[in-house]
Amino acid sequence: MSTPDFARHRLFIDAAFAAGADLPLERDQSNYLLNVLRLRAGDAILVFNGRDGEWLARVAPEGRKQARLGLERQVKSQPPPADLHYLFAPLKHARLDYMVQKAVEMGAGVLQPVLTRRTQVSRLNLDRMRANAVEAAEQCGILDLPRIDAEQTLEAALAALDPGRLLVFCDEGLEQGSPVAALQSRPATPLALLIGPEGGFEESERRLIGARPNTLAISLGPRILRADTAAVAALAVVQAVLGDWRAR
Repeated sequence: MSTPDFARHRLFIDAAFAAGADLPLERDQSNYLLNVLRLRAGDAILVFNGRDGEWLARVAPEGRKQARLGLERQVKSQPPPADLHYLFAPLKHARLDYMVQKAVEMGAGVLQPVLTRRTQVSRLNLDRMRANAVEAAEQCGILDLPRIDAEQTLEAALAALDPGRLLVFCDEGLEQGSPVAALQSRPATPLALLIGPEGGFEESERRLIGARPNTLAISLGPRILRADTAAVAALAVVQAVLGDWRAR
């Protein structure tokens, strides 16, 4: 894997890329480049669109408030999309923003909000979730953006999972045990991870989850974790043992 070029600023552009293409920027993107970063004509930045890899582009200002980008060449090819499905009970505002950003940084390929009986948020701003995903990708050298699905009930989300995909269920009611040992008992396979709401799952929901074939319940240790903290902890363990952190 090539080392990300953190010396250059990165920008997500939702457009097709080709050598020599001239890309107009949205007003807020132009303002960010010209007035926040104070880039000038000919300055280089890196751009990506989630499909065509990473490209070197040059800034071409059009006055003080508008700019375009000239694409020069591809500097990194597009990697395969991340295959980890992350299912989670939505949180409120800033904590949901944090969770989405960290899930993207940790390699989630699908973000699936799940409505449970104790979920405190019933309607989500998917555009805001996507903006947080883009911001995380821009800052961390990530080239593929996760698919962000509309919220589903727990029952619907479980039914939609491919039976061959291992669902790792972080069960706060499980007797404490090593999550690493539990995960190591399973072969490498397509993965999904489920994190519950702040109030935990109801017993009927835990039975429903446990009844799904190809489901593995794990403990996240002796302490009660906030949902956003549990997300980071669980994603790290899963990626390290069965995910794309493993040595190839």
